[in-house]
Amino acid sequence: MGVPKFYRWLSERYPQINVVLSDNSLLPEFDNMYLDMNGIIHACTHPNEDTASNTLTMREMMLAIFRYIDRMVSEIAKPKKILFMAIDGCAPRAKMNQQRTRRFRAAQDRLESMEKARQAGQEVDETNTFDSNCITPGTEFMEQVGKHIRWFIRKKIKDDPIWRNLEVVFSGHDVPGEGEHKIMQF
Repeated sequence: MGVPKFYRWLSERYPQINVVLSDNSLLPEFDNMYLDMNGIIHACTHPNEDTASNTLTMREMMLAIFRYIDRMVSEIAKPKKILFMAIDGCAPRAKMNQQRTRRFRAAQDRLESMEKARQAGQEVDETNTFDSNCITPGTEFMEQVGKHIRWFIRKKIKDDPIWRNLEVVFSGHDVPGEGEHKIMQF
C-alpha cells in the first residue's frame, strides 16, 4: 500500500524535484519498468469519486487502463528489457483488518455520495454505480481485469515493436502479496 499524499507532500516541500520536459529526447533511457497496478486500476475505474451518477462501463474502464499502461510504456518510459506489472493479491493476515475498515468506510462514503446526488436532483441508478470495493483480490471484477490485461499484453507483444522486445511479466490478483512486495521479490 502506498503512502497517501506522499508525492504531494514531497512536491510542496521540494518543488524543484518536478521538472516539465518540453522535449521527449531529454527523457532518460530505462532498462526496466515496474508498475504497481492498483493505483492505475483505481484511477481508471472511478476517476471522479464524488460523482455517484457518473459510472463507466467495463469496456470504458478497460480501455482507460490500456491507454494508461500503453502511454507509460510506449511514450514515457520506453523500457528496453523488462516490464513487470503487479496487482495486489491476498494480503497478509495482519493487514486484513485495516483493509476491512477502509472498505467499510468506502461503502459508507459511496452511500452518502449517492444520497447527496439524489438531494441535488440527480438521478442515481444504484445497480450501475461503481463500488471500488470490487478492486479486491478474488472478486469477479478483478478476474475480468486480469483476463483483459493478459489479452492486452498478448496483443501489444504481437503488434507493437516496443513491446515485442520486452520481457513482460504480469502478476495478477491470484498471486498472493501486495504489488510492491511482488516487485521487490522479482
